[in-house]
Amino acid sequence: MNWITINTEEEVKQITQSQDIALIYKHSPRCMTSLMAYRQLKSEVSAALDIDVPLYIVDVIKNRRESMAIAESFRVEHQSPQLLVVQNGKCLFNASHEAITLEDTLQFLQKPA
Repeated sequence: MNWITINTEEEVKQITQSQDIALIYKHSPRCMTSLMAYRQLKSEVSAALDIDVPLYIVDVIKNRRESMAIAESFRVEHQSPQLLVVQNGKCLFNASHEAITLEDTLQFLQKPA
């Protein structure tokens, strides 16, 4: 899994329109909880070499418009840190703050539809 930075609202629109599953991590570099969640997630992602799901990251301070577009597009309450599983313009799963783990997210992805 590679981190893909979201820098434009057009990128958010493309993710919203995609039929593929993707992960979006909303991160605040000013928040200690967000920094701890990011470090943990980074560590887990580094160990998950066989996972083929795009992993996007948006800085909620630097890219506020994009962050709010994510909340609006996927109809979720804006939180930071927050990890979303999205597909076809819908948020299928989300976790925030200390509840963010790649393990829980991957377990959700492996559940039968």
